Amino acid sequence: MKTTPRRHLQLTFWIACLTLCIAALIPTDQLPSLITTWWDKAQHALAFATLYALGAWAYPARRTALAISLLVLGMLIELAQGATGWRQCDLADWVADGVGVAIAISALKACAMLKRSPQPGTEMG
Repeated sequence: MKTTPRRHLQLTFWIACLTLCIAALIPTDQLPSLITTWWDKAQHALAFATLYALGAWAYPARRTALAISLLVLGMLIELAQGATGWRQCDLADWVADGVGVAIAISALKACAMLKRSPQPGTEMG
Protein backbone atom coordinates (compact mmCIF):
# COMPACT_ATOMS: atom_id res chain seq x y z
CA MET A 1 0.00 0.00 0.00
CA LYS A 2 1.42 3.34 -1.05
CA THR A 3 1.25 6.14 1.50
CA THR A 4 0.32 9.62 0.38
CA PRO A 5 0.99 13.01 1.97
CA ARG A 6 -2.67 13.03 3.07
CA ARG A 7 -2.17 9.70 4.86
CA HIS A 8 0.87 11.14 6.65
CA LEU A 9 -1.21 14.12 7.76
CA GLN A 10 -3.96 11.82 8.97
CA LEU A 11 -1.48 9.73 10.95
CA THR A 12 0.08 12.88 12.41
CA PHE A 13 -3.36 14.16 13.42
CA TRP A 14 -4.27 10.94 15.23
CA ILE A 15 -0.89 10.73 16.97
CA ALA A 16 -1.34 14.34 18.11
CA CYS A 17 -4.83 13.53 19.45
CA LEU A 18 -3.52 10.52 21.35
CA THR A 19 -0.55 12.48 22.72
CA LEU A 20 -2.86 15.26 23.92
CA CYS A 21 -5.16 12.79 25.66
CA ILE A 22 -2.26 11.10 27.43
CA ALA A 23 -0.70 14.41 28.49
CA ALA A 24 -4.08 15.64 29.74
CA LEU A 25 -4.66 12.63 31.95
CA ILE A 26 -1.31 11.88 33.57
CA PRO A 27 -0.43 13.61 36.85
CA THR A 28 1.09 17.04 36.25
CA ASP A 29 4.17 16.16 38.30
CA GLN A 30 5.05 13.59 35.60
CA LEU A 31 5.00 16.20 32.81
CA PRO A 32 8.11 18.15 31.78
CA SER A 33 8.29 21.46 33.64
CA LEU A 34 8.12 23.43 30.37
CA ILE A 35 4.62 22.07 29.77
CA THR A 36 3.34 22.99 33.24
CA THR A 37 4.84 26.49 33.40
CA TRP A 38 2.92 28.04 30.49
CA TRP A 39 -0.34 29.73 31.14
CA ASP A 40 -2.85 26.88 31.21
CA LYS A 41 -5.54 28.44 29.00
CA ALA A 42 -2.99 29.35 26.33
CA GLN A 43 -1.83 25.73 26.30
CA HIS A 44 -5.39 24.57 25.70
CA ALA A 45 -5.99 27.08 22.91
CA LEU A 46 -2.68 26.26 21.22
CA ALA A 47 -3.24 22.51 21.45
CA PHE A 48 -6.73 22.64 19.98
CA ALA A 49 -5.77 25.16 17.30
CA THR A 50 -2.98 22.79 16.27
CA LEU A 51 -5.30 19.78 16.27
CA TYR A 52 -7.86 21.64 14.16
CA ALA A 53 -5.23 22.77 11.64
CA LEU A 54 -3.79 19.27 11.33
CA GLY A 55 -7.26 17.76 11.05
CA ALA A 56 -8.40 20.32 8.48
CA TRP A 57 -5.42 19.51 6.26
CA ALA A 58 -5.83 15.78 6.81
CA TYR A 59 -9.61 15.74 6.28
CA PRO A 60 -10.44 18.87 4.25
CA ALA A 61 -14.00 17.81 3.44
CA ARG A 62 -14.89 17.19 7.10
CA ARG A 63 -14.10 20.53 8.75
CA THR A 64 -17.47 21.02 10.46
CA ALA A 65 -17.43 17.51 11.88
CA LEU A 66 -13.82 18.06 12.92
CA ALA A 67 -14.65 21.23 14.87
CA ILE A 68 -17.57 19.57 16.64
CA SER A 69 -15.52 16.45 17.38
CA LEU A 70 -12.68 18.46 18.87
CA LEU A 71 -15.10 20.32 21.14
CA VAL A 72 -16.54 16.99 22.28
CA LEU A 73 -13.00 15.67 22.82
CA GLY A 74 -12.18 18.72 24.96
CA MET A 75 -15.30 18.16 27.06
CA LEU A 76 -14.52 14.46 27.49
CA ILE A 77 -10.95 15.25 28.52
CA GLU A 78 -12.21 17.67 31.17
CA LEU A 79 -14.69 15.10 32.51
CA ALA A 80 -11.97 12.42 32.55
CA GLN A 81 -9.61 14.79 34.37
CA GLY A 82 -12.25 15.35 37.02
CA ALA A 83 -12.56 11.60 37.50
CA THR A 84 -8.81 10.97 37.92
CA GLY A 85 -8.45 12.28 41.44
CA TRP A 86 -5.16 14.02 40.54
CA ARG A 87 -6.44 16.45 37.89
CA GLN A 88 -9.52 18.66 37.93
CA CYS A 89 -12.37 19.39 35.56
CA ASP A 90 -12.35 23.07 34.54
CA LEU A 91 -15.03 24.58 32.32
CA ALA A 92 -12.67 27.46 31.46
CA ASP A 93 -10.22 24.94 29.97
CA TRP A 94 -12.97 23.68 27.67
CA VAL A 95 -13.78 27.26 26.64
CA ALA A 96 -10.07 27.75 25.85
CA ASP A 97 -10.21 24.61 23.68
CA GLY A 98 -13.08 26.18 21.74
CA VAL A 99 -11.17 29.45 21.39
CA GLY A 100 -8.26 27.51 19.91
CA VAL A 101 -10.54 25.82 17.38
CA ALA A 102 -12.09 29.19 16.47
CA ILE A 103 -8.66 30.78 16.03
CA ALA A 104 -7.56 27.97 13.72
CA ILE A 105 -10.77 28.17 11.68
CA SER A 106 -10.31 31.92 11.28
CA ALA A 107 -6.63 31.61 10.39
CA LEU A 108 -7.27 28.95 7.76
CA LYS A 109 -10.13 30.99 6.25
CA ALA A 110 -7.90 34.07 6.14
CA CYS A 111 -5.15 32.09 4.40
CA ALA A 112 -7.66 30.75 1.86
CA MET A 113 -8.93 34.28 1.16
CA LEU A 114 -5.38 35.57 0.67
CA LYS A 115 -4.66 32.77 -1.79
CA ARG A 116 -7.74 33.74 -3.83
CA SER A 117 -7.18 37.51 -3.80
CA PRO A 118 -5.59 39.04 -6.90
CA GLN A 119 -1.88 39.73 -6.69
CA PRO A 120 -0.74 43.37 -6.71
CA GLY A 121 -0.01 44.61 -10.19
CA THR A 122 -2.28 42.12 -11.97
CA GLU A 123 -5.15 43.28 -14.13
CA MET A 124 -8.67 42.56 -13.02
CA GLY A 125 -11.47 42.14 -15.34
